[in-house]
Amino acid sequence: MRALRIGCLAALLALVAFAASARTLLRDPDIEYALKKLAEPIVGVSGMSIGRIDIMVIHDDRMNAFIVDDRTVFIHSGLILRLGSAAELQSVIAHEIAHIANGHIPRRLSNRRAASRSAFAGMALGLAAALAGESQAAAGLAIGTQSSAMAAFFAHTRAEEAAADASGLRFMAEVGIDPRAAIGVLERFRGQEALAAPRRDPYVQTHPLTRDRMRAVEGMAAGLRVIPADRSSDEYWFRRAQGKLGAFVRSPRETLRKVKSSDGSDIAVMRRAIAYHRQANTQKARAEIDRLAAMRPTDPFVHELRGQILMESRAIGPAVQAYGRAVELRPSDPLILASYGRALLAAERYGTALDVLTRARARDARNPVLLRDLAVAYARNGQNGMASVSTAERYAMIGQAEDAVIHAKRAAGLLPAGSPGRRRAEDILAAFGGSQ
Repeated sequence: MRALRIGCLAALLALVAFAASARTLLRDPDIEYALKKLAEPIVGVSGMSIGRIDIMVIHDDRMNAFIVDDRTVFIHSGLILRLGSAAELQSVIAHEIAHIANGHIPRRLSNRRAASRSAFAGMALGLAAALAGESQAAAGLAIGTQSSAMAAFFAHTRAEEAAADASGLRFMAEVGIDPRAAIGVLERFRGQEALAAPRRDPYVQTHPLTRDRMRAVEGMAAGLRVIPADRSSDEYWFRRAQGKLGAFVRSPRETLRKVKSSDGSDIAVMRRAIAYHRQANTQKARAEIDRLAAMRPTDPFVHELRGQILMESRAIGPAVQAYGRAVELRPSDPLILASYGRALLAAERYGTALDVLTRARARDARNPVLLRDLAVAYARNGQNGMASVSTAERYAMIGQAEDAVIHAKRAAGLLPAGSPGRRRAEDILAAFGGSQ
């Protein structure tokens, strides 16, 4: 039993360590699917399963990519939008996957095993607050709040960088991706070393970039034989992810200026639909998204986007139908399920919403928006104890320890001893020093 509880605690702390960045995470099922499609061959040749690896996007215009555990790669939106090809993005992914495959994160964490449980909780919360950009919230945490402390945790040694370069380039060559694309990525950071530290892109602060490393990468890339493979779909998924991301984070006017009105491709139609929606031009947004749905009737992500546009335009009934169609086409996607559940809540179908949101949480508990909606669904169905558990988990995830403890105590007082919800509440109390 003790081993089980410690395992649950470790899982919770790992969750806090990276998922609290969800304040700046851009969670989109279409973009994450596209990134997984690009990562899948690389992950496979590394000896891991794509099913246990997530590629997530942080909303930050600076260029960076990093890992904080052995299952998640984070990439800044600014880096994705500046890259020129699928192969360049795959080289970034391959490098981070190589860090995981080479065991660099476990070795880094093992150096901190001497820390107490409370200190580790503080470290996790400090990482959470730093990733979320909440420097004031992180001020009182055990690890401290200096950006240099965060960089020290994320930073790789030159030996680790060399090993990840070698492995990542080899992964690329083995699946038919030109490893020379990695040189193009590094070229984008050339000159950063000469800048004052605050002006450098964070990638350079955590991934040492030297002339020797550049020469080594060039030499290794030139010496590798690329095994032929059909990579014809990679560019589509790269352009789709990049196009959708840009439509959401750049100004709608810029998107509409870049996308020619005569461009009838599905990616162009999608970008126009998003741009018009962000301009609150409901008529044009709905015309474009309906056109896209007619072009790709079995694409679940198109129906999910259609549901979002309808939902945010307050067309609740049609939004429920659109999200429901997306779930029919992709029933196990937690982000689609979460959006469907939110629409069902808006439609006051509380019982069905609870069922859908519970299914979503079972597949991905790292979504604070989902946890907020799940708490509402529990409350609407008279399950106040479970509503408090979900609320406590959401606060824990975004680094608000005091609020997490308050709601965990409330949940522990409402739920039967030994029940799954009660155990989840007790794990939060154990993690953040609350009395049980």
